[in-house]
Formats: sequence, structure tokens, C-alpha cells
Amino acid sequence: MEIWDSIVVGAGQAGLSASFHLARRGVRHLVLDAAPAPGGAWQHRWDSLSMVDVHGVHELPHDPRDPADPGAPGRDDRPANRAVPAYFADYERRHALPVLRPVRVDRVTDGPGTLLTVHAGERTWSTRTLVNASGTWSQPYLPAYPGAAEFAGLQVHTRDYPGAEAFRGRRTVVVGGGAAAVQLLGEVALVTDTLWVTRREPRWRTDDFTSEAGRAAVALVEDRVRRGLPPASVVGVTGLALREQERAAAALGAYDRQPMFAALERDGVRWADGRFEPAQAVLWATGFRPAVRHLAPLHLRTREGGIRLDRHGTTAVDDPRVQLVGYGPSASTIGANRAGRHAAVGVVAALGAGRDRTAQAG
Repeated sequence: MEIWDSIVVGAGQAGLSASFHLARRGVRHLVLDAAPAPGGAWQHRWDSLSMVDVHGVHELPHDPRDPADPGAPGRDDRPANRAVPAYFADYERRHALPVLRPVRVDRVTDGPGTLLTVHAGERTWSTRTLVNASGTWSQPYLPAYPGAAEFAGLQVHTRDYPGAEAFRGRRTVVVGGGAAAVQLLGEVALVTDTLWVTRREPRWRTDDFTSEAGRAAVALVEDRVRRGLPPASVVGVTGLALREQERAAAALGAYDRQPMFAALERDGVRWADGRFEPAQAVLWATGFRPAVRHLAPLHLRTREGGIRLDRHGTTAVDDPRVQLVGYGPSASTIGANRAGRHAAVGVVAALGAGRDRTAQAG
């Protein structure tokens, strides 16, 4: 039986970062990626998201330069859903990262002995440690509201956003208080009438976003996962800001937020006070949940619903063989690279502890 020192589940930014640092430390590992091609969640972003909007958050460790960038001066209007996957693919090749795809992991179980078994259909791998980097993209969150099944119009989650033209002529309700809602309102409001609803009053950022602000936001999410609570959104903590391309939508009143409606009806939405607004489309910008169902056999979740992580935000407190990246504080691109480095350190520590137990048993 072939035994790996570590298996990484997922080859997005956090997974590639972890693989890079594992390789640097000489850890024999394999990366299992469900997608048929490199790029992680970036390959699924909407076409209108360009590299000028990315601001370098896609960068991988020890490689700040984007080799796909032709170096031409001026605005970089390349679609991020093509440029970033090309960069990831090049990074995998240049660093000879051991990525195997497409492999969709079904579950991870204990045994034999102190090993973990990774299952993907009929295939299995045995490993001493696991780095889970499955992210959130495969788990879009759609809240349950009365009447949703009866609504006659178009309903789309941001995961499947088809572009603004699909909403032209349809009065559109955009639901959600995050950056995706702000960005997509900036497009949809230019082609049709829109209504923005959120559960909480949006918190707008009036200062420039700095690395210090990013670290502070990550620290707040780290505190939640240390206590075993479900992770909050890092982006939600940092606050919202309008980009230059959203100014036109703001001038149209697109960001005049309304409280959340109580129910959907066939031709619109209704509030608890009886007020009704006609609508022909709902765009659910309601975020994602961690894709960790395959870890259920390890019983890592607390009664509060989260997975407790150590002070670095990667090691599962209840099973140090397991590292989580792209979860909690590293679910945002803000913390992905740092998480990959900490995960590799955690893997080395777990391997050392395992050897010590073996020596004592002998």
C-alpha cells in the first residue's frame, strides 16, 4: 500500500500555496483537484471581472510576477477567468507541483492505524496528513424564503452569473451585502431597473484598503474559528467600497439599500409590512459555504457548527493530522498564501509527532 506523507485536496490558490511549501520542505505529497483544468474558482468568475480589478490578490508564493502578463502599459483589461488560470497552470508546471486531476474527493476516513484514507469513487489514497483546500465555490448558499418556488421570473446565484445582458428589461432584485452584490449591481443597474436588499445595513469603507486592514480582518475571523464557530466572511469584515466603474450605477440610485423582503410571490417580492414590489428576476449574491462535507467522517465539527483551528488558523484542534486552508481566515484571497505556509509547517509537525509515537511504540 502506497502511503503519502500528505495529500492536498484542491488546487486553487490556497492548495497550490500549500503544495509549494510542502515541496520546499521535502514532504512527499499529492494534490487532488476536482476540476479538469488549472485555475481553481478563478476559472468560473464572470467574464466582466478584469485583471484591473484583481489587484494582485491571485499571486502565488515566491512568484509575484504574472507570467501571462504581456507587460503592455496601461489598463490590464484581460478577463480574470482566463488570465489567472493561465498563471496557475504555468505556476504548476514551473514548480513541478504534483497535481492529479480531475479527482473529486467523496470522503476522508480514519485508518488503517494512524493513517487517513482519502476516497474518490472507487479510488483511495492513504496518507499520514491531509491539507483540505476545497474552498467554497462548489457550495453556493441560497437562503430559503417563502414563495421562492412560485416565483415566475429568473433566479440566479452569483456562481452562475450569466452577464448583465441576461437581465436587460427584467426588473431585478439583487440580494446580498457583500462585494459581489456591489460589483454586479454596478453592471446590472446599467441595463435595467434594480432593487438592492440586504439583511443588515451595509458597512461602507471610507478609507483606502491597506495590508494592515486585511490582517485585522483575518484576525477577527481567526478568533471565530479558534472558538469553533462557523467562519465569517473576511470580505464582510473589511467593509464595502465602490470602484470607479460602479459610479454610474451609484448615480442611478442602485445602492439605495432596502431591508430584506419576507417572501417571494409569482411576480415580485413582499415585505412583512405588506409592501409589494414587482420583479422579474432575483440575483442571489448570498455567498458560499465551506466545502467540507467530505470531512464529516472525521467528526471535526463542534456543536456550534464550525471546525476549531489553532492560533495560526490552519490546524484542526481535534485532529492535528488535518490542516484547513481556504477555510475561515483563508477563505479569502487575502489570507490564502499565508495559510499555505502555515499548513506546511503544521504537516511537518504532525509527521514529526507521528514518528515520535511510532518510536515510543517500538
